[in-house]
Amino acid sequence: MMKSAMRMLTELSSRKFISRITGSFAASRASRKLIPRFAKIYGIRLEDAEKAVHEYQSLNEFFTRRLKPGLRPITEDTSALVSPVDALITGMGAIQDGTILNVKGQDYTLEELLHYSPRQENYKHGFYYVLYLSPTDYHRIHTPVGGEIVETEHIPGKVYPVNDFGLRHMPRVLSRNERLISYIRHAGGEVAVVKVGAMNVSSIKFTDETVKSLHKGQELAYFQFGSTVVLLMEDDTFAPREDLKVGSRVNMGEALGLLLAD
Repeated sequence: MMKSAMRMLTELSSRKFISRITGSFAASRASRKLIPRFAKIYGIRLEDAEKAVHEYQSLNEFFTRRLKPGLRPITEDTSALVSPVDALITGMGAIQDGTILNVKGQDYTLEELLHYSPRQENYKHGFYYVLYLSPTDYHRIHTPVGGEIVETEHIPGKVYPVNDFGLRHMPRVLSRNERLISYIRHAGGEVAVVKVGAMNVSSIKFTDETVKSLHKGQELAYFQFGSTVVLLMEDDTFAPREDLKVGSRVNMGEALGLLLAD
């Protein structure tokens, strides 16, 4: 009964207009008064932020803050694929004939996740990570490989929460929410960086839409509130780190595994 009530409330609060209202307030100067309390509640390390807390003009500006240079070094191994975000791994594994299996008890097809893109065929037996960003985390998204952006797609959708409750109890959240997808071609294949919007996210923003050539670890985009990145690697192009598992935490720039040579 309680789960049904929570699901109903979540459905009602997933409307885009509610997210826009919340986003508008977070972008206003009035919201800056909430920054110290927000940081305290979520245990955010203020000393890591690029600027002093009083320099941020809104809660949204603080939330999308950059970090001081050098705090997220990029793995030096040229064959490594790195995490695009600071995150908790909430799903990972081999893609089974175009299906991502058992993310918090639910399966997802590439067909839906990638909005029926013909590129899905290249990932049907590849590898995936589901990377969840909590409000505590750094919310800039970086490229996991060096390469060229060959295609982007914005897919409108809902703004369900992508936390544990949302993934377990709302149907197919990752493929129903708003998504911004970047396909990046590297020397050994292609990766898809699927940025999934969430409750209270007013939008997902590219840092610079004109940039198409990227070096590993370069800033790509940012979320305006907590959300998730689904990272997909093509068939036979990637070997994951054996020590990582669901529940592991990773930092942006940390190696997730190795890209395989042709």
